[in-house]
Amino acid sequence: MNTDVYSESKVVHQPAFIDGHSVEIPILKILKQDGSIYENAAMPNIDQALATKTYKTLAFHRVLDERMVAAQRQGRISFYMTALGEEAASVGGAAGLKDQDMIMAQYREQGALMFRGFSLENFMNQMFSNEKDLGKGRQMPIHYGSRELNYMTISSPLGTQIPQAAGYAYGQKLQGLDAVTICYFGEGAASEGDFHAGLNMAAVHQAPVIFFCRNNGYAISTPSEEQYVGNGIASRGVGYGMKTIRIDGNDILAVIAAVQLARAYGIKEGKPVLIEAMSYRLGAHSTSDDPSGYRTREEEAKWQEHDPILRMKNWMLAQGWWDEAQETALFEKLRDEVLAAVKVAEKIDKPPVEDLITDVYDQVPPLLQSQFDELKEHIKKYPKAYPFSAGRIK
Repeated sequence: MNTDVYSESKVVHQPAFIDGHSVEIPILKILKQDGSIYENAAMPNIDQALATKTYKTLAFHRVLDERMVAAQRQGRISFYMTALGEEAASVGGAAGLKDQDMIMAQYREQGALMFRGFSLENFMNQMFSNEKDLGKGRQMPIHYGSRELNYMTISSPLGTQIPQAAGYAYGQKLQGLDAVTICYFGEGAASEGDFHAGLNMAAVHQAPVIFFCRNNGYAISTPSEEQYVGNGIASRGVGYGMKTIRIDGNDILAVIAAVQLARAYGIKEGKPVLIEAMSYRLGAHSTSDDPSGYRTREEEAKWQEHDPILRMKNWMLAQGWWDEAQETALFEKLRDEVLAAVKVAEKIDKPPVEDLITDVYDQVPPLLQSQFDELKEHIKKYPKAYPFSAGRIK
């Protein structure tokens, strides 16, 4: 039995309650919206090369989101999720890591994959589920993954990656790797049982995992005040006995600094860290959502003044690392490239039907093979219902 909690506690002799707000949790801010730095702020380890790569990734993220929402509205893809207003969380997180670190995302962290070098073509092939998709068309759009880039494939069930990250990071530690795992999730996912199981497992077994909570104010249409009454998500990290930090999630420098600090701690101590990044989801939850039904234009307008991309741009301009001509050229180039990539990817054939039963078993079991044979006969019988597959059945 661990008796430290008893021996170290302050002793009182009159009953008195405490609550989550008894723990004062400050918020880290380094960069102001006008591009200036707060007095006495500790800068992250960042040079012009890293800053430029980070900013270009933010721009790519913004343009891809804009174009793909338009593509979904045109019926070219079935579904999309943007990260409008909270791009700094995923991009800044990746910028604070090393390439060997594992990234386990929820579903709004395409920016981390962009930073790692996932190509525009790979993004398009996944969203159009064509035969060049690394996932062989088996996932709905935005469920990316890359073994090469240490980015675990996204799955739809909420919160499943949290205990997986604890276990994966523990494995990294047992192997003596110079690597950590970062696990992204929203504050809504923190209401799942997997959140509590994952954090407790990581704390008890001392796994080098960075739990990164994007607290963007809403779990689809449910505002945070209807999700919990405690002191945000950060207080839970304290409750589970792990190092915890709350940051301005729209401050790219604060994000990088927090992740760099958390990574260094994870490597040295082999223990977990919880980061709560306070932000706001300016866009809809997904292309299936209409946020006008549960929040006001005035609320959105207030948060538009905290645009993380504009904030970093102002800082880059102040540093002399960027100018308006570069800005215009970059966004024009990205818009042209994304539109061209859409036109290419949507014309590529869908994966062969045979891909449905590969990669699961070394040898396809007889029952699965018979079911697949029945499917082929069905497609041959009704070719007009399966225009992408009928002509490719062997």
